[in-house]
Amino acid sequence: MAHTARATITQVARAAGVSLSTVSRVMNGNPTVDAALAERVRTVAAELGYSANPLARSLVLGRTQTVAVVIPDLGNPTFQSILRGLSRAAADEGFHVLIADSAEQVAEEATLATATRRRTDGVILCAPRMSADDLAALLPGLSPVVVINRPPQADAPTVAADYRTGMAQLVAHLYGHGHRRVAFLSGVAGSASGAARRRALDEARAAHGDLEIVEIASGVDFDSGADAVDEVLAADVTAVLAFNDLVAMGLLSAVADRGIRVPEQLSIAGFDDIPFARYTSPPLTTAAVPAVELGREAWEAMSALLAGTDAVPSVVRGPALIVRGSTGPRPV
Repeated sequence: MAHTARATITQVARAAGVSLSTVSRVMNGNPTVDAALAERVRTVAAELGYSANPLARSLVLGRTQTVAVVIPDLGNPTFQSILRGLSRAAADEGFHVLIADSAEQVAEEATLATATRRRTDGVILCAPRMSADDLAALLPGLSPVVVINRPPQADAPTVAADYRTGMAQLVAHLYGHGHRRVAFLSGVAGSASGAARRRALDEARAAHGDLEIVEIASGVDFDSGADAVDEVLAADVTAVLAFNDLVAMGLLSAVADRGIRVPEQLSIAGFDDIPFARYTSPPLTTAAVPAVELGREAWEAMSALLAGTDAVPSVVRGPALIVRGSTGPRPV
């Protein structure tokens, strides 16, 4: 049979001796078509060089083949890694990803999630900053929906890193090096992962009566760490736990400008293990979050929901302690 450069569904139906609707059902994977007949249609379609139009397929299926992801900060390398894992996994199944950035504006999250859900087949909320009550109220109206980096939810599967355990490992590392007065640069208010970090700090205080942890308000970016330098030095601490690697890097730069040697005079640890963390001077001690894997697992949960099968209700991945040159023994 001669190859046709721009074969149509009508040509396939005529050559296979079936109706247009039969060709449509076969090309969309409908299992109700007789197996032998479906094989004949696929063979003819391949010989003619026919492939289903993605837009037409979406109309037939009632889908856009697109999911939305709402994130708090597109500039954060951790969220970029989550998106990388998610979008590649989605692409493998023929889906596209629409990204909406709330720019750390909590009031915008629900609006963005609702608006993007109207235009897509599902929504993935990545580390939403809204309160637990607001999140619980929002989720039923977004179904199918998946949540990243929040505790388990009644109306959506969740995928999360264990930030409490990661912070506990960092505290234990510093305590083991003799540090007894430590600063914590606390990140954004209302962050669920921030609350998990604080639980680890509270547990460390309870376990070690000689451990003092001074909390210093900060943001989540490089400038936040640099701006905190005066408060850190005034706190008379020997080590600092930063909310994330970006904050730690900002502080590293600022203390270097003051002539303070790390870790000889001050130890600094981050969180996340973003790609730049190993290239700071000195390289940054941190807790490595498996961000790409989190994104891939979030897509697996969404894919299951779209297919009408059961998704794993809750997946938790533990960060790994990565010890580098930015931390050392307490200075004498």
